[in-house]
Amino acid sequence: MKRRLGNIPDNWSWESSGEVIDVRDGTHDTPKYVSEGFPLVTSKNLKPQGIDFADVGFISKGDHVAISKRSHVDRGDILFAMIGTIGNPTIVDDDREFSIKNVALFKCTKGRVEPQFWYRMLGSPLVKMQLDDATRGGTQKFVSLKVLRNLQIPLPPLDEQKRIAGILDAADTLRTKRRESLAQLDILLQSTFLDMFGDPVINPMGWDVRELAEVVETGTIVTYGIVQAGDEYPGGIPYIRTGDLVEGEVQLEGLRHTDPEIAAKFERSRVCAGEIVMSIRATVGTTARVPSQLDGANLTQGTARISPGEDTVPSFLLSFIRSQGSQAWLRRQVKGATFREITLKRLRQMPIHVPPIDLQRRFATIVESIEQQKTSQRAHLDELDTLFVSLQSRAFRGDL
Repeated sequence: MKRRLGNIPDNWSWESSGEVIDVRDGTHDTPKYVSEGFPLVTSKNLKPQGIDFADVGFISKGDHVAISKRSHVDRGDILFAMIGTIGNPTIVDDDREFSIKNVALFKCTKGRVEPQFWYRMLGSPLVKMQLDDATRGGTQKFVSLKVLRNLQIPLPPLDEQKRIAGILDAADTLRTKRRESLAQLDILLQSTFLDMFGDPVINPMGWDVRELAEVVETGTIVTYGIVQAGDEYPGGIPYIRTGDLVEGEVQLEGLRHTDPEIAAKFERSRVCAGEIVMSIRATVGTTARVPSQLDGANLTQGTARISPGEDTVPSFLLSFIRSQGSQAWLRRQVKGATFREITLKRLRQMPIHVPPIDLQRRFATIVESIEQQKTSQRAHLDELDTLFVSLQSRAFRGDL
């Protein structure tokens, strides 16, 4: 008997996904990789915006043919990550030949489900709830093909499926355009920086060049934070970890706290609002400004404090570190394969250009204007995200 997950309209029916959709998976083995051949798409290659072919391995024609006998991928099929970050449904939109590994393949060939409807269904709270209940594994999460074949889905008539998919597509398009607008503002900022100061790699304007250690505030050093923060200390001093630096900002949700007595032993890494925090482990070079809410917070060993001095305006120094040339310099200094890091000694030697302070301040004014626009755009995107989640919830219970 089918498990009912809620009330649906009379002309809808509850169905198991495997009854109405052809559900397959790719290879679980690891074929031998070759320098040229057929792409092997894995879970990590499935992104919200589509398949990332820039980071795929290649397998021989023989291995591709063997895998394709069971799971040949066609235009219009839907792929779904089965391991790691479960999900990221992706519709195949071209005729490129490739194989799949640890990826589920949904083929809407039985005539009962519209591909775009199923794509939207896979991202719905209803499906996510079922997957959360059935996902297994410790460090490496995975979901079985059996689970994917037994998802309980509310199925409306085909014309209703098309209508629902159309509404969700339109709402998602608005979100995509807003994200593109935010990306364009970042590009504008990078372009403005290059126009005003030139490429840090070649220093075409001949600016004075100093080491990072020479441009920080007097009395401070470029340093990492707390070595052992201990267990979570409710109401204690928040500290910033590498994973808290996301998309150029410190994520306030999920911050951990340490005992004030422990934090007091690391006064040198106490951060003030407006200072720069940089990851020096794993995602080396990721940066963010310290928000006002974290004035007086601390860091861990994986992050470093950079306090701009009197000759560098924070907005300029942050943009300089984020520039392609500076990031390339940082990558060349990273040591280790599994455990990637840059030493404080090398970071302190990072070459920094020092243009006239008035020019830096003019740039800071432009940055402030762009950041205000980004804040407005993010607020609108948050509203669109909330709307989309609401539409999803209503769509699959027949309330649209």
